[in-house]
Amino acid sequence: MTRALLIFMGAFAAILMSFTALALVPSLQLAAIEPTEGTRNYTFEERMGKQIYMRDGCMYCHTQQVRPDGFGSDMDRGWGPRGSLPGDYVYDDTHQLGTMRTGPDLHDIATRQPSRDWQLAHLYQPRSVSPGSVMPAYPYLFEVKNEDEVLASEVTVPIGGEYAPPEGQVVVATEEALWLYEYLMTLELREQEE
Repeated sequence: MTRALLIFMGAFAAILMSFTALALVPSLQLAAIEPTEGTRNYTFEERMGKQIYMRDGCMYCHTQQVRPDGFGSDMDRGWGPRGSLPGDYVYDDTHQLGTMRTGPDLHDIATRQPSRDWQLAHLYQPRSVSPGSVMPAYPYLFEVKNEDEVLASEVTVPIGGEYAPPEGQVVVATEEALWLYEYLMTLELREQEE
């Protein structure tokens, strides 16, 4: 019986130390981080857009962290005026830092490409605005309707060239597409005051 108690106490101590070192201490350190100036919490629409971003796996090809000088050429590429800071992520309960960069970093996309028409066209068919893009299209976030069926409250997406809908029809953004656009517009990196 003494040996079983000793094994149990050893296992319990190992689990407690692991929990303290890997979960409790980092959580306490992160709780003290203040938001970067200009950072705010998400609205309902932006939060829903973030859920769509995660559902559709955008983080598998896009990162959301601008690496500082010496860790890559992110700032040379125009992907932000400064490297990412811990305070940039205070309101993210699921951080979308990404896994690789098949596509460009999106941490500053709202500053670099704020056009709603461009963003929605890019989601509908990326090659319509970025020839040669390897990003998949997300047509299920849109509806193709006859021009006379479009409501005044609906957002139409200008698609031209070979990706344009048939004559007399237009591409209309669904609520999910608009939510995703709203989330992308939160990805704005602000210049840090010295």
